[in-house]
Amino acid sequence: MATKTIVNTSDAPAAIGPYSQAVRAGATLYCSGQIPLHPETGELVGGDDVAAQTRQVLENLGAVLKAGGADFDSVVRCGVFLVDMNDFAAMNAVYTEFFGEHQPARACVAVCTLPKNVRVEIDAIALASD
Repeated sequence: MATKTIVNTSDAPAAIGPYSQAVRAGATLYCSGQIPLHPETGELVGGDDVAAQTRQVLENLGAVLKAGGADFDSVVRCGVFLVDMNDFAAMNAVYTEFFGEHQPARACVAVCTLPKNVRVEIDAIALASD
């Protein structure tokens, strides 16, 4: 049976509900959705600028991936949640900066609202190293 390990890091915002930043099951890392909160202050970053929000989201996600023994190159799937599909191009431009040539499977959906009224949230599944 695979072991399950809860992953938490102070380099990403603390969970704002009854969940973990990530859970590692064997060599698979399941990262909870990240929103654009500053890890130290818990304050929203980026105002209404979806590009700035996406950058903070991915910096937070990168910290969680690292804490779980993974990185952006080891991500196999992402879920992207936007409150406005008109933000898709701006989000995608920043997303490409972080993932480069590596292109994990991805779903992007429009939602009515997100926690703290942010414009973007991203989760991920990655293969973790031992």
